[in-house]
Amino acid sequence: MKAQLRPSQTLPELSSEEPVLHSPLTWLGQTTGLFLGFVATAQSITRGEFFPFGPSARDQLLEGGNDQTHRLELDKPVLFYDGTFDHIFINTNGFVATAEPVSESTYLGKMPPKFGMIAALEGDLDTSDGVGKVFFRQDSSPDALRRAAEHINRAFPEDDEVNPTNAVVVTWVDVATHEPQSRGDAVGKNRNTFQLVIASLETASYAILLYARDGIQFSSTPVKHSSAVMHAGFSKGSVRGYLFSSQGPYYRTTTDDEASVRALAEETNSGLRGVWVYEIGTSPYFSNVAPGEVTDLPTESTPRESPERFDDTRGPAYTDGQQLVYPPYESEGEQIEVHPVQYQPHQPGNPEVVVVDDTDINVDVFSYNLGSCANNRHKCSQFADCKDYSSGYCCHCRPGFYGNGIQCLSEGKPQRINGKVNGNVYVGNSPSPVEFSSNDLHSYLVVNDGRSYVAISDITDTIGPSLLPLSAIGGVIGWAFALEQPGFKNGFSIIGGEFTRQAEVTFLPGNERLTITQEFKGIDEHDHLAMSTTLEGRIPEVPRGSTVQIDRYSEIYQYSNNLITSSSTREYKVILPDGSTETRSYQWRQTITFQSCQHDESLRGVNPTQMLSVDQVFVMYDASNELIRFAMSNKIGDVNGQPVENPCFTGRHGCDTNAVCRPGQGTQFTCECAVGFNGDGRTCYDIDECREDPQICGSHAICNNQPGTFRCECEDGYLFGSDGHTCIEANQPVDACEEGTHTCDIPERAQCSYTGGSSYICSCLPGFIGDGRICQDIDECQPGRCHQEAVCYNTEGSFTCQCRAGYYGDGFYCSPERTKTRCETHRDSLLAVTEYGPRGPRPPVGQYIPTCDENGAYEPMQCHGSSGHCWCVDRNGQEIPGTRSGPGSRPSCIDHGGVPPPIGPTPRPDVHPLPAGTHLLFTQSGRIEHVPLEGYNMKKDDAKPVLHLPEKVIIGVAYDCVEKMVYWTEITSPSISKASIQGGEPIAVITSDLDSPEGIAIDHLGRTMFWTDSVKDRIEVASLDGSQRRVIIDSDLVNPRAIITDPPNGNLYWADWNRDAPKIETSYMDGSNRRVLVKDDLGLPNGLTYDFQSSLLCWADAGTHKMECMHPGRGDRRKVMEGIQYPFGITSFGKNIYYTDWDAVVAVDHYTGKESDEFQPQKRTKLYGITTAYAQCPSGQNYCAVNNGGCTHLCLATPTGRSCKCPDNAASVGCVERDGGY
Repeated sequence: MKAQLRPSQTLPELSSEEPVLHSPLTWLGQTTGLFLGFVATAQSITRGEFFPFGPSARDQLLEGGNDQTHRLELDKPVLFYDGTFDHIFINTNGFVATAEPVSESTYLGKMPPKFGMIAALEGDLDTSDGVGKVFFRQDSSPDALRRAAEHINRAFPEDDEVNPTNAVVVTWVDVATHEPQSRGDAVGKNRNTFQLVIASLETASYAILLYARDGIQFSSTPVKHSSAVMHAGFSKGSVRGYLFSSQGPYYRTTTDDEASVRALAEETNSGLRGVWVYEIGTSPYFSNVAPGEVTDLPTESTPRESPERFDDTRGPAYTDGQQLVYPPYESEGEQIEVHPVQYQPHQPGNPEVVVVDDTDINVDVFSYNLGSCANNRHKCSQFADCKDYSSGYCCHCRPGFYGNGIQCLSEGKPQRINGKVNGNVYVGNSPSPVEFSSNDLHSYLVVNDGRSYVAISDITDTIGPSLLPLSAIGGVIGWAFALEQPGFKNGFSIIGGEFTRQAEVTFLPGNERLTITQEFKGIDEHDHLAMSTTLEGRIPEVPRGSTVQIDRYSEIYQYSNNLITSSSTREYKVILPDGSTETRSYQWRQTITFQSCQHDESLRGVNPTQMLSVDQVFVMYDASNELIRFAMSNKIGDVNGQPVENPCFTGRHGCDTNAVCRPGQGTQFTCECAVGFNGDGRTCYDIDECREDPQICGSHAICNNQPGTFRCECEDGYLFGSDGHTCIEANQPVDACEEGTHTCDIPERAQCSYTGGSSYICSCLPGFIGDGRICQDIDECQPGRCHQEAVCYNTEGSFTCQCRAGYYGDGFYCSPERTKTRCETHRDSLLAVTEYGPRGPRPPVGQYIPTCDENGAYEPMQCHGSSGHCWCVDRNGQEIPGTRSGPGSRPSCIDHGGVPPPIGPTPRPDVHPLPAGTHLLFTQSGRIEHVPLEGYNMKKDDAKPVLHLPEKVIIGVAYDCVEKMVYWTEITSPSISKASIQGGEPIAVITSDLDSPEGIAIDHLGRTMFWTDSVKDRIEVASLDGSQRRVIIDSDLVNPRAIITDPPNGNLYWADWNRDAPKIETSYMDGSNRRVLVKDDLGLPNGLTYDFQSSLLCWADAGTHKMECMHPGRGDRRKVMEGIQYPFGITSFGKNIYYTDWDAVVAVDHYTGKESDEFQPQKRTKLYGITTAYAQCPSGQNYCAVNNGGCTHLCLATPTGRSCKCPDNAASVGCVERDGGY
């Protein structure tokens, strides 16, 4: 497995000292590896399923006793967090350490420890009685490595296959608690048995933890005069900081609740109950401990004996045997109508059958089926056939697919559902509601055995525990994809993925009422089902710290024309924090409305009444990550619950999650890989349709392979025609700026900037003021604008400074003695070593002497007097590659004030030059991508990669609007590079004396770049070619990252996310006048941006989850938005602020404080830096923009002038330093 960034529960590290915030929503990642701890197989593993241990496995035995430690020298190193360890320490107390453990009194009951620890199950343990033992060994045998690979690859099914090369196996067998006052009676003690396997390869290490059935008999151990809950997890230990050490990351897999310890043997994150897998270290770059991803929970074809039978003894109260009536109850202020329930002769476990008579439900017939297939075939799914009937047409899914014909899914393939939750819910007697505002809802379904998982994010503890009884929020998802019994169909098979579900829940005895409205919006281009949920009403309070248990239940679904109804009463048990329990109930009534094809007779054969059976219901609220999770197994079948034995209908078949179970006679069955997969059904592999048939998408189209299917995209300049398949040439939008049809002021006063589509922006040129459509000249000749010995002359749109008689200079700096320019210094230094002949000085033969113009600047064209070669140079005298000509010819060189033409070879096939307009550039691991902007809207369909650098981790990105170059930092082989966005190979700019370059910013006026290094803890500046490096800030920095420039005003801003004292600072661009702008109420200020139009400095904080802005000169700080997840980079353009949130680019209107759009790249790796690539440079000037400010080397702007600085190497000839101001 290639080391990669993954979201997880704690904070990964980017530098060697402090961690970076990472998303806690593990289950939201691209692999949907969610639902840690959901039900897996019927029984936990046994000791016999451990890796072999004991004398027969040639294990070593740890000395018996309490707090014993053995140092184990490793044949191959273990990677843990960002460290590499050649030895480890095995301890009696249920853990392995990376440094020699100190006395147990320093960590028992005081976790996390000061040393690195892999805690399998840490507590005060004892093996001195001779019964408990701790075995350990190193093992590189094929059998052990095969077992380890199976566990890892099952836990991370969507990653590349892993094949470890070495393993360490540690087994704690029958260990007991350490009890100093014990009588020594070893017979009646509770004992724990568990195993830790550390499996490693060159680039990664994994921890595999196995907890046997009945292997956890105690979950706390005595500590002094009390007890402490045992710990499982991974602690980095102390991290050495800049001034002092601090506690490093601690990824804990249990909580302070003893139930979480007992759950280790009952739950899983690897697909096998009692087995847990974690990636604990990677090289060369480490993000964080990554838990196994439960996308594959294999069940057994031969079920183990189950301790429970399906026997729902709960039932309604019967009257005279003819009719069942719910007891009447009252809601808040009104009487609820009670609906009679038609009674069938009572059978044990027979659920209620409810007749609902609603006259206000809209059941209009779907209009898609008017007409014939000849004109409407494209309305069917690409996996469906169209069939004409006498009164219209209908769509039918082809064999191997299921659905309503409009939307068809591959049989057997797991399904994902994404959506948002909104609404207002009152809890208990609270007078104010808890607001849901676009909370993420994600669901994952293993279709071939009917398991459904639902997770909702951003659930605060004020409402989280009280939502636990409402597994019904995800109940309709389970119904839609329930495991089908013979002759019955689940919801999606009947009505597809577009329907509306409304449910009314009334809680007893308080009569609180909640309305749940869910709209299912169909399948998107990724085959994911989209939905929205709205919650309105009141729910009874469940105290914090409580858990909820929901027993298996059944519901009757009644089907009629475009309407499905169900109703039931459910009980649930609340286990309070003190251990007491309460049994509560609620009444449940729902309607599902949809639009079906009325011409298809086969739909009328659907059983009018079907029973949904739900068991293995699991509900959990994760307060630390603000997540609520629901899991359940769903079957749809006969109302009378006829037993079926075939594994295809029980879900206990063992087929791959991407396979269909085909029933045979009796208990016989076969596994068949779903469409788009190959294999034997037990193991299925994705078919790459794009590779097998390169022309599958047709001309002018790009094929993207996806699991089980593929996706066609049209090339740039093409779009899908009316058939939805053929790519046709698009009508190109008109560039009003180029056509001259814009409404901006004349070109001498204003600039028209094309922003894509039909949009453009008018802005006044430097020296003018206005809205871009009307611009007026500014009189720049204010006091202090020119040197005190110069005269200022205002001109149209600009001004000039001219030294008084007797003084020399450019007017910005005047001196009684003329100061040489860089070109003159260069020229004269060479002429100083010339020979003198009869007719004056003669340079040595073959020597190139630069030519300077009347102002001392380099002439745009330079020639070699001896060879006759000529070439173009930039303003610093550097040769422009590709411009050198031979004797007798002259290159066409442009003035330094212009924009050079694109230079370099044609673009690589995987890189797309940017079209005209303004764009967002963002980094994504080993690539830089762009999203065009049309106005302020992201044109997501036109997003493309600009640059692809495999095996690199690109962090920061900046854009030079003058030369149209993109600059970036990368940390795998620390460097700063650049490339033309018009095409061309990457050019290394700086490759030495860097440790972790992260933030980068460009001064497009002064032609310099600034960057932060979070390991060297400093800020540097250099010319854009990488020369003339100078450190400008190197004190009182701990973790500098984001950095931005304000060139017209000569200011520099940066953020330091030091956990102990985060801050946002500013200085002049020469590093002087440094001061702290913000230090209070900061957490992890990751991103900074400065808006030139509004003069607002804005930042995104991954610790406080806020976006805030201020005017640096006024200090008027204001909050823009709360509740953002885990921002990294941030940039601004007009009314919008755009930020990266690990897996998306999000747009925020900074006036309304609302997220207005989101773009998720197709390649789902982590997003880092982001910047705006302007169509034209922003207006403004500074003192370094003309003739390098009169400086010989570095010109660094200040608000009132500039500073001339020398590079740190101090080897530059003729360098003259001058401080800012005149």
